[in-house]
Amino acid sequence: MRATHLLQGLGCLLLLGVGKAVPFSPSSPDQDLDLSPRAELVTRAPTCNTPTNRACWTTGFNINTDYEASFPAAGVVRNYNFVITEHDNWVGGDGVPKKKAMLINGQFPGPTIRADWGDTIRVTVTNSLRVNGTSIHWHGVRMFNNNVNDGANGITECPIPPGGSKVYTFRAEQYGSSWYHSHFSSQYANGVVGTIQIDGPASLPYDEDLGVFPITDWYYGAADEIQHSLIPPPGAAPPSDNVLFNGKHVNADGGGSYYRVKLKPGKRHRLRIINTSVDNTFTISLVNHQMTVIESDFVPVNAFTASSLFLAVGQRYDVTIDANQAVGNYWFNVTFSASGLCGVSNMPFPAAIIQYEGASNTALPTIRGTPPPDSRCEDTTSLVPIVTRTAPSASFTASPSNNLDVNLTVQNWQGQQRVYWKVKGQDMNITWDEPTLEYLAKGNMSFPQRYNVFQVPQSNQWSFWVVENLLGVPHPMHLHGHDFLILGRSPALADPFSVSPRRYNDATDRSKLKFTNPTRRDTTMLPGNGWLVVAFRTDNPGAWLFHCHIAWHVSQGLSIQFLERVQDIPRTVPLNSIRPNCDAWETYYAASPFKQFDSGLRI
Repeated sequence: MRATHLLQGLGCLLLLGVGKAVPFSPSSPDQDLDLSPRAELVTRAPTCNTPTNRACWTTGFNINTDYEASFPAAGVVRNYNFVITEHDNWVGGDGVPKKKAMLINGQFPGPTIRADWGDTIRVTVTNSLRVNGTSIHWHGVRMFNNNVNDGANGITECPIPPGGSKVYTFRAEQYGSSWYHSHFSSQYANGVVGTIQIDGPASLPYDEDLGVFPITDWYYGAADEIQHSLIPPPGAAPPSDNVLFNGKHVNADGGGSYYRVKLKPGKRHRLRIINTSVDNTFTISLVNHQMTVIESDFVPVNAFTASSLFLAVGQRYDVTIDANQAVGNYWFNVTFSASGLCGVSNMPFPAAIIQYEGASNTALPTIRGTPPPDSRCEDTTSLVPIVTRTAPSASFTASPSNNLDVNLTVQNWQGQQRVYWKVKGQDMNITWDEPTLEYLAKGNMSFPQRYNVFQVPQSNQWSFWVVENLLGVPHPMHLHGHDFLILGRSPALADPFSVSPRRYNDATDRSKLKFTNPTRRDTTMLPGNGWLVVAFRTDNPGAWLFHCHIAWHVSQGLSIQFLERVQDIPRTVPLNSIRPNCDAWETYYAASPFKQFDSGLRI
């Protein structure tokens, strides 16, 4: 039990009553693809990308191309049909029944979306859940001038009601590895999650692409029941029951099986590692092998070699692994910080098996390996992006207007003590049937304070934010619609509860900031009782969520939204396109006996 996760108890839950179903009218796809993580694309444009020259992609596009300024012309339209269904006592990939599973096309993880850089991706999502709404967010996808497809219910859309559907359409402007998940908050803890692989250039040659490799915490209980257990303060978050590797693992009773990744001796392999957890962050390591990082969070980086890597919730690392050891089986280990502040599990030694071709298909590795250094819940900020970004240091001033302090409060709600995570004194509490874009469609800029809207009015300017954590619990912070520059942060501590909050002090801390090509990604850790300074360029009109990616915390209010380039939103976002789904949701919700009573970004 994470005893130091004090006062995490808001019961941010809702099961909607059965209402009128909305007919599903699918589009007419020009091709339907059901691609496994290792499947080849059936249609591809000519490419110069080869095992000996991965930096090349096609004429005029390579690893040095600024993908925010230019990407290949429209390629193939990749169509997917997702049907989300609900299952009681579903037996998962570790052989143990899960009380309630919500699955995409009956599988966990859901289907892998695969495309080439520049392709158009179109996903028809049908909600066949019993009583819950849903929406799908495409984590890390920039959605340039396409805010309406971001998939954050209450911000960019109304939830898709049971019996309803929505078609999400977006371009593969970036390349690399990512994932998608329900943004009906902790609903994705029930299984509404899958991976994304966008093929493009790379900063290092390799022979074999092993595809996506999601690692996730796994809970046997239903997400809503887990949330209810957090209601009474102190309400510590429970440990995960297991950790799954691409949906598989052994269980505590010896059932299930280890997931195996096969290497070809003498070859270099690309593995796309993704933390799709609800709560757990962890460190990965491969016994007797090094990993060479070539990309993080859709951002290609100068290759560097590491013996272990820390992944926050939502983070991704594309690595290469040289199969240069003796033919055999090797443990691929997951370890947790000793503090327990950023995740714990009932599974004492989560691991997959990296197996060389020619090794036994049943034998287990014999060497457990040396535990890597304790991460202290801190991700690296030493990544060097290949495509550079520099924020003007002279434009940065720390002031109350760009300060976001994160804190925890206990408040009375209908006679019950509940916990709320607040940013700048306000926990987010949106309204499902009146998302932010609906306000803009009506020309209404008078947002309720509980929407936590921070307007970023300047166009193509750098926006700087100082985030200060006033409690010892670290948070994986994720920004929609952008990569952000991590200009700096306070160092992680073994026991952040042993100090008072370390606020940013420009006189002493400015020298710690890096403005010239710092690490750039869409998710990073906010230290416990510490500070973080990030920056992003205001070039993408829309309402973009910035939130903690621990599902329990976002459901308790730990998020804000940046309203960016308001004057350009009507031009770039077809605001009338959200109305049909909102009409369907309102029809459904009117007949539901259960109503929203918390943040709205939850189950």
